[in-house]
Amino acid sequence: MPARIIVPFLVAAFALALLVGPAAAEERTVVGTIVRVDPAGGVLAVRDAAGAVWNYKVEADAGIDLSALRQGDRVKVSIGRATPLNMITAADLLRKGDRVEKAPY
Repeated sequence: MPARIIVPFLVAAFALALLVGPAAAEERTVVGTIVRVDPAGGVLAVRDAAGAVWNYKVEADAGIDLSALRQGDRVKVSIGRATPLNMITAADLLRKGDRVEKAPY
């Protein structure tokens, strides 16, 4: 293919990737069972239906009270901000605006 056809195609593909990239990162919600909770340390681990364990660290100003939760409780954890999939860490931070709610069985 001539360069005058390839270059505009590559520029358009790059521009499209810039527009679509951030939109793919939306609010994430995990529903599962608490396998570990440490209210004093602000740590929560939830096992989802597929068996994956999601670890969370609650920031002090998040407004999330872990003391009402027990191991074995079913919960829904929602991170209300965009989190690109390549930015998911070993322990996601729960910040102000994120939610941890008891979920029905």
